Amino acid sequence: MKNIAGLMKQAQQMQQKMAEMQAKLDAAEIVGVSGAGLVQITLNGKGVMKRIKVDPKLADPAEIDMLEDLILAAHTDAKEKIDQMAEAEMKNATGGMNLPAGLKLPF
Repeated sequence: MKNIAGLMKQAQQMQQKMAEMQAKLDAAEIVGVSGAGLVQITLNGKGVMKRIKVDPKLADPAEIDMLEDLILAAHTDAKEKIDQMAEAEMKNATGGMNLPAGLKLPF
């Protein structure tokens, strides 16, 4: 019975850590940049775009294709940073438990 009680306590602690991690990700703002800072995109921890900042010198109508590419690159940069942050938070929340690859928590 001690093992079951210990497991339940451990599961509750992990659930609390998961909730804290989720709140931290929700509150996070990650900035992706491209074009040496000419384009910046801010996403929250869930990948929702919050802001776009474009250097005014990129507003040349002849450069729209480049601007679109830079926006896409900045978004990709921010999204990769979110994924890295989420992975680090997950490792922290699970306390180093070896969970199967691809396991999505919370269920």
